[in-house]
Amino acid sequence: MPDSTGTPPDSRVVAHTGRWRTLALLGVAQFMLIVDVTVVAIALPHMGADLGLSRDALTWVTSAYTLTFGGLMVLGGRVADLIGPRRLVLAGLAVFTIASLTAGIADGAAMLIVSRIAQGVGAAMLSPAALSSVVRLFDGEERNKALGIWSAMGGAGGAVGVLLGGVLTGGPGWPWIFFVNIPVGAVILVLLIRMLPALPGVPVQERQGVDVLGAVLITGGTGLVIYALIGAGDRGWLAPVTVGLVVAGAALYAAFVVWQRRVRSPLMDVELMTRRSVGSGTFVILMATALMVAIFFLGSFYLQDAMGHSALTTGLLFLPVAGATMLGANLAGWVMARVGGRALALGGLLLAALGLAVPALWAGTLSMVLGLSAAAAGIGSLFLVASATALGQVEPEKSGVASGIVSTFHEFGASIGTAVVSSIAAASLMTGSGEGFGRAFGVAAVIALGAGLLATCWIPARVRTSRTTD
Repeated sequence: MPDSTGTPPDSRVVAHTGRWRTLALLGVAQFMLIVDVTVVAIALPHMGADLGLSRDALTWVTSAYTLTFGGLMVLGGRVADLIGPRRLVLAGLAVFTIASLTAGIADGAAMLIVSRIAQGVGAAMLSPAALSSVVRLFDGEERNKALGIWSAMGGAGGAVGVLLGGVLTGGPGWPWIFFVNIPVGAVILVLLIRMLPALPGVPVQERQGVDVLGAVLITGGTGLVIYALIGAGDRGWLAPVTVGLVVAGAALYAAFVVWQRRVRSPLMDVELMTRRSVGSGTFVILMATALMVAIFFLGSFYLQDAMGHSALTTGLLFLPVAGATMLGANLAGWVMARVGGRALALGGLLLAALGLAVPALWAGTLSMVLGLSAAAAGIGSLFLVASATALGQVEPEKSGVASGIVSTFHEFGASIGTAVVSSIAAASLMTGSGEGFGRAFGVAAVIALGAGLLATCWIPARVRTSRTTD
């Protein structure tokens, strides 16, 4: 019978007695995926020296993972909706763990980048299926608490990855940033086989095919844009090749939208993306991840190459950043309940802009750490805003696709953020001088400020927990 809002109860929400333990395991798995975005950042200078990697190759070590992760995310969410998330969670975790082994033993750029692509494939299977499981295992206020924990794990994972990267790179060496995934992934896989329930998918007689062409179009379009942004530091932002690649990427995006309206079983529900809550939530996650990765990428090279700190010292210097990220994520639920998603997003982005402006204006280790910590606190609060805004009003049968959309823009943000700041700071990344770093942080601060103003106009003032659409 309908609930107090007049909405029929969600038959796909499963009352599972071990749901909090299952959430813990899924959270650790997601934590590992997010850590793998940033744990690489601190090891990049050492990878470049050991394997003879160019600036472009170093950027692709990060972007190859996040681009594949993001480009296939919606496809993973769609498959999770069709067959149920359990099998996709287990398969994705296995692929990611095996690819971590090949990345650790890589002896050149080609093997390393291919392994990062394989990690991205596994992550694209695992992440949306895991988030879909969380959404369907919990309901009501419990769901908000579970999403808060999930968001905190994701936000903290980015910062902890830099610390872990420093410890491992400064100790046994950079390959261990990948090797550490193997025992963790294996243990979680065994436990999830026993504990993760077989949540129902679409009945066999009602299933339609998956849109592989759609995944190719959106991944290809983003890949062209990322390639253009990475090369812009050398070719120029308005060079014909740069502009041509961006236009080609936009053309693939347009083809993707047209195809989604024609194909029988589209990869992405275009109508879903036009909802104010979903569109604004994906915008927030895009900006939050782009800014966070900019912090890790630039901060790692600045502290090691410009300031001369070791990998271990650099990791320790990021401890306040890690703490600020977790603090921001943990306080976000309390703040949003009182002021709403719009105000929290605006405050988080303005704090990020102020924090990023500090290292742009004042050079030095102390100003870098203080400024990035303030920025991280603001960014950490954005992860919950994004998840709650985008997913809070989505029908349960579309939760996998919606989760995939959110996670797609999470990873695209990382790819775009890395590519943009790498090109702006191109000279400094190769020489260790400080001018390019300051300019890159300044651009990031301006972007955060602009995003905050846009958030004021776009994001709903308050996020409702009912399933009515806006």
